[in-house]
Amino acid sequence: MIITLNIKIGEKMSPRRFGRHHLRKFGYRFTEPRVAIFNILNTTNEHLSVDEIYEKIKNQYPGIGRATIYRTLDLLQKLNVVLKFYFGENLSRYELTEEYSNKNHHHHLICKTCNNIYDYFDFIDVEVNLIQKLEKKLSQKFNFEIDNHRIEFYGLCDKCKKNNIKR
Repeated sequence: MIITLNIKIGEKMSPRRFGRHHLRKFGYRFTEPRVAIFNILNTTNEHLSVDEIYEKIKNQYPGIGRATIYRTLDLLQKLNVVLKFYFGENLSRYELTEEYSNKNHHHHLICKTCNNIYDYFDFIDVEVNLIQKLEKKLSQKFNFEIDNHRIEFYGLCDKCKKNNIKR
């Protein structure tokens, strides 16, 4: 079975790319299933569940099972390649971290009813200033060097509000 890889073996890796060198640096093998799962996350703007990843990969790589997907996502999360959004009852969704994706820095709006995750990119100056001030104050207060942040807002999406669905 041949998988089309976005990453060429032997290609010089930039810091934003995932590949053989990144995995080997931490003592892990560079395998086709790992690259295929990375490529699926890299080619979508959605926050995918394991089942959704499985549906996208099973025709291309029929030997892969959900257990391999879970193990790969756990590894990629451990290596800070993937972010995990946990909703309980074995439902999690995944996206690549900013360092490994084509997305710019963003925050998330998460519906507590349907578990959809919406990326929020269009920051206005007031928001940027507020976050910068907060980071500065927290850094001073705790003598802590902040190099990144992740903000998630929880509530009801428009569709769930219109259908009067509450959790």
